[in-house]
Amino acid sequence: MTTQLGLPDDIQACLFDLDGVVTRTAVVHAAAWKATFDAFLRERDGTDFSPFTDSDYDRYVDGRPRADGVRSFLASRGIELPEGTPDDPPDARTVNGVGNRKNELLLEKIRTDGVEPYEGTLRYIDAVRAAGLATAIVSSSANTRDVLRSIDAERLFDVRIDGVVARERKLPGKPHPDTFLAAARDLGVEASRAAVFEDALAGMDAGRSGHFGYVVGVDRVGQTDALYAHGADRVVKDLAELGGHA
Repeated sequence: MTTQLGLPDDIQACLFDLDGVVTRTAVVHAAAWKATFDAFLRERDGTDFSPFTDSDYDRYVDGRPRADGVRSFLASRGIELPEGTPDDPPDARTVNGVGNRKNELLLEKIRTDGVEPYEGTLRYIDAVRAAGLATAIVSSSANTRDVLRSIDAERLFDVRIDGVVARERKLPGKPHPDTFLAAARDLGVEASRAAVFEDALAGMDAGRSGHFGYVVGVDRVGQTDALYAHGADRVVKDLAELGGHA
C-alpha cells in the first residue's frame, strides 16, 4: 500500500461516484425518491399504503439509473408499469413518468438548498491528481455536470461517465460494471489498475463484478458491514482517512 493515498502501488486511476462520495446529495436523492414513491403508493393503495423506507432505498434504488430504480422498487411490491418514454410528463403512470417526477423533485430540492461537497473528498482528489493518477466521475445521474459545476469540481476529472453518456452509449447502469469499465477504458487504464470509490451497495457490486484493482466503500449512513459484504476492500467514513496531501 502507498502511505500517501492508501491505495495499492499499482493503481493508476481513481473512479469516483458522485452522490454520497463527492457531494452531499445522496440524502437529497433519498428524500426525493421517498416523496415520489409515497405519493404514488398513496394514490394507488389509499391511506393504509406501506411507505417507502430507508431499506428500500438501499436495496432497490441507491446508485442505480433512475428508470432501473423505479422498476426495481415497484417489482419488490409486485407492481408493473408500462415503460413509457424518457419524455413522459412527471404525472404519467409509467416507469419513465415516475422517474421524471423524482427528478423534478430532486432539482427543486437542489435549487432550494444548494449542493455541498465533501471537503475531505475534494482534498483527496487533489492529492490523487498531484500524485499523477487519472480521475473519472462515474454516476447514474443525468445532472452530474451541473452538480459538478455548482461546486467548481468539473476540473477535477479527466473523464465523465454519467446518465447522459450511459444512455448515449447504451451502457447498463450499476450494479453492472459497464459504466466504471467505460471510464477506465476512456482513461486508457486496465480495470485491474483502477480503484472504485462508492457509497452504494450497487456500486460495490459493480466494483466486484468488474474486477477492479481496489474498491473503497464510503460509509455515510452506517452500513459498513453491508459494504464489505458487497465487495469493498476497505470501508471509510470519509476519504480523508485514506491520507493524501495535495
